[in-house]
Amino acid sequence: MSALPADSADSGTAAQAPATPWVVCLCAEWCGTCREYRPLFEQVARAHPQLRFAWVDIEDHADIADAFDVETFPTLLIAGADGTRFLGPLLPHAETLARMLGALQAPQPSSLDVDLLLAVLEKRPAEFAV
Repeated sequence: MSALPADSADSGTAAQAPATPWVVCLCAEWCGTCREYRPLFEQVARAHPQLRFAWVDIEDHADIADAFDVETFPTLLIAGADGTRFLGPLLPHAETLARMLGALQAPQPSSLDVDLLLAVLEKRPAEFAV
């Protein structure tokens, strides 16, 4: 996936505080559903500036995504420093994601795999910018 230039990412979601939760779409370039979903995911990201959004291609970033064993696309991870709020497949509709973000569950302790992924996103947000 192509990332936005660093200056665009820095002015958007990447510049937010580390405590801000991440909404991560785990996808694959070869997946037609993912390619169609990306503009909708970006639309939801613009409508929720209080959250940080990332697009992670599970093949390009196997080092941080393999542990999630993604079998259904898109798979979403919503997590932050306080824990994981959601990890699983989600219908590729902007309205479904927006509803979910409006009614997030209480965070649960994150696995080491989630913590690793979030650490990479924190270090290299422009690489995964939406």
